[in-house]
Amino acid sequence: MTVAGTLTRTGRGSRPAWLAVLVLLAVVAVLLSLGLGAQTVHPADVWQAIVDPDTSDATAVVRELRGPRTVLGVLCGLALGAAGALMQGHTRNPIADPGLLGVSAGASLGVVVAIAFLGIGTFHGYIWFGFAGALAASVLVFALGSAGSHGPTPVTLALAGMALSALLASFTSSILIGNPETMSVFRFWVVGSLAGRDMTTAWEVAPFILAGLVLAAVNSPALNALGLGEDVARALGQNIALARTAGVAAVVLLAGAATAAVGPLVFAGLIVPHLARVITGPDHRWLIPFSALLGVSLVLLADVTGRMVARPAELQTGIVLAVVGAPFFIWLVRRIRMVRL
Repeated sequence: MTVAGTLTRTGRGSRPAWLAVLVLLAVVAVLLSLGLGAQTVHPADVWQAIVDPDTSDATAVVRELRGPRTVLGVLCGLALGAAGALMQGHTRNPIADPGLLGVSAGASLGVVVAIAFLGIGTFHGYIWFGFAGALAASVLVFALGSAGSHGPTPVTLALAGMALSALLASFTSSILIGNPETMSVFRFWVVGSLAGRDMTTAWEVAPFILAGLVLAAVNSPALNALGLGEDVARALGQNIALARTAGVAAVVLLAGAATAAVGPLVFAGLIVPHLARVITGPDHRWLIPFSALLGVSLVLLADVTGRMVARPAELQTGIVLAVVGAPFFIWLVRRIRMVRL
């Protein structure tokens, strides 16, 4: 019996039909993101601004203010959804999210170092320090998790991630305690938000996110084999170390770029793989794209909700995700029988 055959038999419903539904949901979220906020723009004006821009205020709002944050929301939603599915698959931990590999802690330390010691105070300025911190922390976690004679395993990766995240968080706190000015700048990043970023930020992270999505798709068959157990995966001809390395590299590219750009959006990578898994079952060839599409809808709808509930001001996306995501995740755990990883 092949891995594909086993997973096909455990699949649920018509996956192509569900995929079309999720694409439609993502498109609706994009249109809501472009049209709703402190100033509501009529759908006809949104369409006008997209296909035939003029000099009206509606076109300026859509193309110059909401367009960049919507594009960034799409990219980060794709990245965090796919990264969450990869993380839960490789660590075999249902509550794993990209922060478990030290991504959030490494990015936070990189941003704090940029603000405190280099005087950088703009999102465009310290995005690369955040990405470098996420990359360095994730590589170190993988090196520590691979140090044993049996190479990287779900348990060693998770333990190394938690230990290094705690250590990096203590470094970040020690810097912030002695630098109140750094704290005043850092707090706007760490809360997680799409506001204040322009298209330059989106173009800078897009290549890393697209590369990560390609690597995640390539890694999905190997992840299916690993789900049957490492001994079975070896018997099927999988190179375990190579598969783990590719998976961690994809998580670093996806979660590192998204976190550096908009700050930690914790629940995006945690919730959507569980919702997607209810539809797809454990087959990562479907789970990863479904999670990515659900991530787009979740991030954009959270951003729109933050704009609507506090008009004319707004709540940051990270706050909305935390307020909605925490009780929803608890309800999900209690009311729905989760699909086994």
